[in-house]
Amino acid sequence: MCSTLGSTAAKPDDQLNTMRQLRNAFGQYPTGVTVITAAARDGRKIGLTANSFASLSLDPPLVIWSIGKTSPSCADFVRAGHFAINVLAEDQTDLSRRFSKPSPDKYVGVACRESLGGTMVLDGCSAHFVCRNLAQHEGGDHLIFIGQIEHFEAEGHAPLVFHSGQYGAVTNNPESI
Repeated sequence: MCSTLGSTAAKPDDQLNTMRQLRNAFGQYPTGVTVITAAARDGRKIGLTANSFASLSLDPPLVIWSIGKTSPSCADFVRAGHFAINVLAEDQTDLSRRFSKPSPDKYVGVACRESLGGTMVLDGCSAHFVCRNLAQHEGGDHLIFIGQIEHFEAEGHAPLVFHSGQYGAVTNNPESI
């Protein structure tokens, strides 16, 4: 089924159905799962689950990720000097769920350590990138962050994957590159 966006003649129900279809189509692209952390200006530790992370540049080393403009922590991330991107391992589904919901107690019982700018690096992740908060750009209903990597580690654990609204794991293909 083909869908079009932006028709001013669409009824509200049709537009809602089209947005659902678009979201389902986006879900066909498998992604990794990350927890983005930072320190708010008042010292609170903030964090959220995101699958919008991507590498941007090797020279200089840059990454991007995005947050919904209506997210309760959006303004705190804008004002943060640094953020950390924690790439979750396949056994960290619980961390993904924990950081996907608003809660002041997200870090209670979570094994982690403080890094540059008060960011939190979560233990057991596949990799993490600690970044200077370089810039933000408007992107529809989201704000796109660009970070310059100042420190990173890759543990090599198999990553957690998200596809079609479900968590999964990477399987090896014997015909891999």
